[in-house]
Amino acid sequence: MDRTQSELTWRKSSHSGANGSNCVEVAELPGGGRAVRNSKRPDAGLVKYTRDEWDAFIAGVKDGEFD
Repeated sequence: MDRTQSELTWRKSSHSGANGSNCVEVAELPGGGRAVRNSKRPDAGLVKYTRDEWDAFIAGVKDGEFD
């Protein structure tokens, strides 16, 4: 069973703008996956990633794939 958004512990990106722009929040899911949402519109939904998908994303960031 999935946890609801209100049951998750959300963390805002340290790169979010001070004026509230570019606000991304991430929450850890059971099994190591992650959920991502827009903090300005938390009720608009979220995107879930499995542990493998999240690990591949983080590896890509570290390798400069998205620069």
